[in-house]
Amino acid sequence: MSGGLPLVKVVLRNPLNYADQCDYNIVPYDNQLAGDWIIALKELLQNKNLLEKNFCFLGFPNTARTVEYLCQQLNEAVATINNFFSDYHIEDVYTPTNVIANDYAPDGPNHEKLNKLHNHFEVLQGTVWELSDYYKRADYETKYAIRQLNNICHELETLILSQRKVVTIPQWVRPSQITTFINATRYDLKDEHRKLFTINGYDRVLGGVYMHWTQIGKTYFEVFRDEGAPDLTDTVCEAITDLKYYSGEFDIEWGNDMIYGSANVPWYNKDQDLFRAWMINNGKDALDPKLSCGYLPIGQVDLKGSFGTTDYQKIWNILGTHLDIYKIEVDQISNTFDYCWTNSDFKQMQIDMMRPGYDYSSRR
Repeated sequence: MSGGLPLVKVVLRNPLNYADQCDYNIVPYDNQLAGDWIIALKELLQNKNLLEKNFCFLGFPNTARTVEYLCQQLNEAVATINNFFSDYHIEDVYTPTNVIANDYAPDGPNHEKLNKLHNHFEVLQGTVWELSDYYKRADYETKYAIRQLNNICHELETLILSQRKVVTIPQWVRPSQITTFINATRYDLKDEHRKLFTINGYDRVLGGVYMHWTQIGKTYFEVFRDEGAPDLTDTVCEAITDLKYYSGEFDIEWGNDMIYGSANVPWYNKDQDLFRAWMINNGKDALDPKLSCGYLPIGQVDLKGSFGTTDYQKIWNILGTHLDIYKIEVDQISNTFDYCWTNSDFKQMQIDMMRPGYDYSSRR
């Protein structure tokens, strides 16, 4: 334990063989956000909130959720949306050929096509504090389909990037775990929490645990990276949202360490220098904690104690065949998530789980 906070135990299983399981422990950091996160996580487990398993493990190159499978799921979501709305239509059809740019060229994913896809999601969903009229009008199945646009867009992008890196720079594959709950309670982020942005920036470490970004909207760094570092006009800034909330949700970095200033990551150092210069040129300071530039560290996976090794390749090999969260436990409070995307009725199970949230959003 750290700072008196309890360990968080996560049990994983093989989605193709439920009896095949493994587990790891998270050691929380000794900071206020980590303590508040543990309280919020225990509440989610105690209240039996369910995990969002559609968007959980990203960038693992040998996943059973292939590019072909994700394109199929995406086209099904688009068909649902097009069939429901008479005043909104998505023309694109998604295939393994057109979501990849030039057959694994330097850009990997077809950013133009995936950015356009994400824009459809933003229009149809709206924001956490101002949901769109489309989303409010949508029935249960269509609300589910709208969320799938976002989930699959990011999963496709990270999968394509990882499969390319396996060939070009295998040590810099960036697998991660996004642990989100359905209808998770959000709490106001405090100034004390925000100080971690300045301390950590965009650094990530193998097994590092970070607060999940709990809202819709682009960050300054995403605009810098994805949109060619444009001038921060009022129109551009409207799409940028500073982090307002925290929750019991969390993300885990399963890629190798990327620490600003380290000699082994010159491209990362250059990228961060260019980003900070771009911010200054636009009258912003990337080190201003109110601008939410970075990740909020809340803990570290005990790699040696959990996997018997700190070797990233051995850890990836173990995780790669166990990409389904089965149970989470903290301080003798636990919840078991005995459902998986491989179940034939998974989609309907997810829709049924989300109905209370869907009903609430339709009334807002």
